[in-house]
Amino acid sequence: MTAVAERTGEWLAAFTRQSPAAPWLQDLRDAAFERFASLGFPTTHDEEWRFTNVSRIARATFESGAGAFACQPAVPPVVEIIRPEDGALYLARIASFDRNPFVALNTAFIGDFVCLGVPKGAVIAEPIRLEFLSSGGSQPAVSHPRVLILVADGAHCTIVESYVGGGSYFTNAVTEIVVGDRAVVDHYKLQRESPEAFHVATLQARVGRSASFSTHNISLGAALTRNDVGAVLSEGAEATLNGLYIAGGSQHIDNHTVIDHAKPHGASRELYKGILDGKASAVFNGRIVVRKDAQKTDSKQTNKNLVLSGDAVIDTKPELQILADDVRCTHGATIGQLDAEALFYLRSRGVGAREARSLLTYAFAQDVVDRIKVNALRDSLERVLFEKFHEHADR
Repeated sequence: MTAVAERTGEWLAAFTRQSPAAPWLQDLRDAAFERFASLGFPTTHDEEWRFTNVSRIARATFESGAGAFACQPAVPPVVEIIRPEDGALYLARIASFDRNPFVALNTAFIGDFVCLGVPKGAVIAEPIRLEFLSSGGSQPAVSHPRVLILVADGAHCTIVESYVGGGSYFTNAVTEIVVGDRAVVDHYKLQRESPEAFHVATLQARVGRSASFSTHNISLGAALTRNDVGAVLSEGAEATLNGLYIAGGSQHIDNHTVIDHAKPHGASRELYKGILDGKASAVFNGRIVVRKDAQKTDSKQTNKNLVLSGDAVIDTKPELQILADDVRCTHGATIGQLDAEALFYLRSRGVGAREARSLLTYAFAQDVVDRIKVNALRDSLERVLFEKFHEHADR
């Protein structure tokens, strides 16, 4: 038996130690673990994981109770906390575990999960905040956060997810969002995990007719990060996917996105920016799918990367899969260094070399930061980036 197979056996032992769930949930758990066992952990031979080696996760032993994990939701009064059984119709239907072993693993270990509902027509100014706190103990810990948010027709809301922690642990998160017809949802995710942590997350949204969904994915922490972000658009729906990933040292960050234009008259915009230093590595794979009946689709995707070190590596692959003929779709990717002329200009105005590099790096990230509408989150992120870029400049 291989080491990886042995570790799969350890996951089975942990699965069987779980307390029994309600019959409907236990059936879902059983099906998910069966699928995980069939798929196994992905390898670099799998196209979707070609540049991300998860053997450190596959070969590690994680203890469910070894560390501390807490979810601290801050929910405006109008938002409903839904009983898990009432969310069963959608759970694991938006984010399928059929092809993704990490989603299957998360689903197999569903326990208490966050299930929220935003009522029809409600306009909520205060963000829904979900903060996940993790820490490793004497053994590396694992947690499987699960979130299901149902936004009814015509409702408007903002969702902020944040992941922080200390020590060695593994966060395997799944978030499902149902956006009703004519609803507007702004979603933000800030990942600042421990430098020793692993963070694998899936965000999947189903966007209703004439609805608007945006998500802003900020990845700063963890030794290894994998984000799978997807949105399926109904007729006349709009989606915006923005991301900022900053990696240094030996960090690795992988962003895979899919915007699925399933119906006509949809529009999508995507901007992901990366900043790499040290021996860091990153992956961007963005796919836009325009189905046969999705005429009049308007979609634009952009990935830009700033490489500050000769040892940093970025693999970028924007993709268009177009099956309709009356569409307007563009995509592009760039990889570059700090602009020499801009550096010279700042130096000629009396700005020191390190300060000039810091200013230009910050300006590169600012384009994404300025798109954050939650003032407190944007201000906090600006402070974090200011400290991070000045720290890099001092090296």
